[in-house]
Amino acid sequence: MASDKAEGRNDVAQVLETLASALGHADRVVTLKAYCTGLLLPGDRKSVEPMAARVEPGRVQAAHQSLHHFVAKADWSDDAVLGIVRAQVLPALERQGPIRAWIVDDTGFPKKGKHSVGVARQYCGQLGKQDNCQVAVSLSVATGQASLPVAYQLYLPESWANDAGRREKAGVPEDVIFRTKPEIALTQIRAALDAGVSPAVVLADAGYGNDTAFRTGLTEMGLTYVVGVQSSIRLWSPGTQPLPPKPWSGRGRPPSLVRRQPGHAPVSAKELAQALPEDAWRRITWREGSKVPLASRF
Repeated sequence: MASDKAEGRNDVAQVLETLASALGHADRVVTLKAYCTGLLLPGDRKSVEPMAARVEPGRVQAAHQSLHHFVAKADWSDDAVLGIVRAQVLPALERQGPIRAWIVDDTGFPKKGKHSVGVARQYCGQLGKQDNCQVAVSLSVATGQASLPVAYQLYLPESWANDAGRREKAGVPEDVIFRTKPEIALTQIRAALDAGVSPAVVLADAGYGNDTAFRTGLTEMGLTYVVGVQSSIRLWSPGTQPLPPKPWSGRGRPPSLVRRQPGHAPVSAKELAQALPEDAWRRITWREGSKVPLASRF
C-alpha cells in the first residue's frame, strides 16, 4: 500500500513537471503545483482563498496572493497547457481504441456577483435555467472508454464585449471580441484539425445545431455531424434541395442565389420526421442508465 501511494505521488509530480513546461517562466512552477494540489485536495470550494488555506495553512495570506496572481494576472497560455495535456493523454486513449466522437458543449458556472469576467444572466446548464453565471465553450474527443477536453474558452457576452470600462477594469485583452458560441466552437474544431487530432463525427445539442453557419462550417471542413435541432427549424427533404446558381455568362454580376426546384419548399423538422415511414426509425440503446438502459427512436 505504501509503495502504491509513493508511486501515485511520483506520477502526479511527473504530470505537474510536464505541465510546467508550458508556463514560460520557472517562478510559476511552484505556484502551478500548489494550485493543482489545491484542486486535488478534498474540499467543496475551489477558489484560491480556501485552497491556499488547505495547501499552506501556516502562511495563508501569502499563499493566497501567490495563487491569485497566478490565476488572474500571470501571462501564461491555457491553450499551451491544453496542448501539452492533449499530447500526453491522447495517445494513451487511442491505444485503447479509436476516437469515435468530437463533443461540442458549454458549461455554466453559477455566480452571485457581477464582476467576474463574462458573468451575465444567461442559460446555465448546472441549474437548468437562465440565471447569473459564466459560460465556457468546450471541445472534447471521446473513445469508447473515455473522453478528453482539447479546447476550452470563456464565452464573452455582448454586454461585456461592448462595455469598454468593464473590460478595462477586469483586464479583458483587446483582441478578445464578441463571438457566438457556435463561432467559438468552429474555431476550436479548426484548431484541433490543424493540430492533427483524428477527426470523428461531431456531436452537439440544439444550441449549436440550430445555427446554419455552424452546420455549414462543419460540412466545409469535411466533417460529419449529429446535432440537435428545434422541431420548428426549416429543412430541405431529400431530393428537394435547391439547385446551385446558374453558370455565369461573363456579363453583369455573377449569379449568387440558389434556385428552388419547382414545387419544392423547405419544411419543418417536425413535419419531415412525421412524414418518414415506420421502417425509417430504429430503436437504439446507447448505455446503461441508473435504473434502466437508455434508449430512444432515431
